[in-house]
Amino acid sequence: MKPSEQEASNLAETLSNISNDSSASEKGEATSQQQSNNGYALTVDEVIEQHIGALGFAQIMHALLVSIAWTFDAQTTLVSIFSDAQPAARLLATGAIVEGSLMCGMSTGEWEWVGGKSDTIVSEWNLICQHKFLVALPSTLFFIGSLFGSGVYGYLADSWFGRKKTLFLSCVLTFVTALAISFAPNIWVYAFLRFANGFFRSGIGSCCIVLATEVVGKKWRGQVGQYGFFFFTLGFLSLPLMGYLERKSWRNLYRIISVLPLGYAVFLLPFAYESPRWLLVKGRNKEAMVVLKKLARLNGKQLPADLSLIDPIQGRDDQTSSSENFWKTKWAVKRIAMVMMAGFGSGFVYYGIQLNAENLNFNLYLTVAVNALMEFPAVFIGSFLLGVMNRRPLFSNSSYLAGISCLLCAVLSLQRVTRAMPVAKWMQLAVEAVGFMASSTAYDVLYVYAVELFPTNVRNFAVSLLRQAFMLGASAAPLLVALGRESAMMSFLVFGVASVLSGVVSLWLRETRNAPLYETLRQQEKAEEMENSTEHT
Repeated sequence: MKPSEQEASNLAETLSNISNDSSASEKGEATSQQQSNNGYALTVDEVIEQHIGALGFAQIMHALLVSIAWTFDAQTTLVSIFSDAQPAARLLATGAIVEGSLMCGMSTGEWEWVGGKSDTIVSEWNLICQHKFLVALPSTLFFIGSLFGSGVYGYLADSWFGRKKTLFLSCVLTFVTALAISFAPNIWVYAFLRFANGFFRSGIGSCCIVLATEVVGKKWRGQVGQYGFFFFTLGFLSLPLMGYLERKSWRNLYRIISVLPLGYAVFLLPFAYESPRWLLVKGRNKEAMVVLKKLARLNGKQLPADLSLIDPIQGRDDQTSSSENFWKTKWAVKRIAMVMMAGFGSGFVYYGIQLNAENLNFNLYLTVAVNALMEFPAVFIGSFLLGVMNRRPLFSNSSYLAGISCLLCAVLSLQRVTRAMPVAKWMQLAVEAVGFMASSTAYDVLYVYAVELFPTNVRNFAVSLLRQAFMLGASAAPLLVALGRESAMMSFLVFGVASVLSGVVSLWLRETRNAPLYETLRQQEKAEEMENSTEHT
C-alpha cells in the first residue's frame, strides 16, 4: 500500500540526508526523481525495518542455516589439539610413564608410545627432542594460510562471487584439503596441506557472519551475529568426543571432519539467500527485491507493489573496485588498522589459550571439553550484553578480564605456588576457564563490531582483514605453546599482556550500537560527518 503524502515527505527528507550526491540540492532532486518514477524508494535498512520486520521467522531460519558452517570452521581449526598432541610414553622394562625430555637420552628400544605409533603425528613421526619444535609448524602454517586466504575470500565475496558462492567454494575446498591431509606421508607434506586447509577454510567465518547479519534490523544484529559462534562452539565441543573415539588414528579424525563441509555445501547451503545488500551494490536491483520479497513472505508480510530500492552508487561507470576505494579512504584505513591491532591480540589469546590446554596439569580431553563448554555462556552472555551495552566497552572489558585471568594462571603455574597450595591446579583450571570465556566473548564481539564499522561494498573485505589479524595472532600462538612446555608461566604471562593491550587499542574505535548499516564508503563518511557536526553543535 502506498504511503500517505506526509510519509512520502518524511522519506524524502531521510533520503536526502544519506544520499551520495555531491550537494544538498542534487540530493533532493535525485530523490524526487526516484519517487516520481518508481512510486517510492527506500534503502534496504528501511525496507527491513518498515515492511519485513527487524527480526522474524525468515531471518532466524536464514541465520541458523548459514551459521551451521561455523561448525566445520571450528573443527578444522582446532583438530590439531588432538592430532598434534604429544601422547604418553612408557618404559619397556618397568611400564612407568616417562616424560618427553627424559626420552631424549634413551634409545628407541627402551621405551614405546602407550597408544601405538598412529595416535598422533608426534608418535608416528617421532617429533620429540631435537624435532619437538616441528610440532608447532603445521598449526603455524595453518593460521598463516588463513591469513592469506581471508584477504582473497574477502575480495571475492565483495566483488565477483558474492557471499553465498564464496561460502560454497570455501566449504568444498575445505573438504578436499582436509581429506588430503589424512594421506600425508610425512611432517613436511602434512604442514603444507595444513597451510592449504587454512587458506581454503578462511572464507567460512567471514561469509557466515555477513550473510546472517545483513538481512536483520539494527537492533538485532549483535544477537544474530552470535548464532555463528554458537555453532562454532558445537564444533569445538564435538572434537573431544571425535578425538576420543578416534584416539588410535589421527588420520581417521581428519577423514571424519572432511566429509561434513561437503555435505553442508551440497544439501543445505542452496536453500540460503544471497545478501540483498550485496546484490544492490552490484546493480542487481531486481534480484535484491526478489530476496526481500521472499523474506517478507516467510514473515507473513508483503512488500508494496510500487516499492523500489534506492541505488546507493551514483555513476556506476566510474566505479572502482572495492579494495581500491577502501585503500583510498583515509578514515576506513585508520579504522581497519585499529580493528586489526585489536584482532591480532584477540586471536593470539583466544587460540593460544585453547592450544595451551596441553600445558595444564589435567587430562587433555577434560580440559578441552571444559573450554568448549565455557563457549556456551560466552555466546549467551555476549548476546545479552550486545543488546544492552555499547560495543566498545564490552570488547575492551572482556579483553581486560581475559588478560587478568591469564596473568593469574601464570602465577598459579609457579612450582612454589603449586607446592604451597594443593588446590592450585584446580584454581588454575577454573581461572583458565574464566579467561577463555572472556577471550571468547571479546573475539565474538569484535566480529560483530567489524560488521557494523564498515559499509556493504567493503564489509566482507573488512571482516576478512579482521580475520587475517585473528589468524596472524593465532599463527604466533603455537610457538608460544611450544615454549610453554618448558615454562607454562611465561606463555600465560605473554597471553595476558597481549589481551590487555588489545582492549586498550579498541578505545579509539567508533561506537556502532543501533547505528544503520551503510552501503558505500562515501555514504558512510558523509553520514558520520553529519553526526559528528551534530554532536559538536
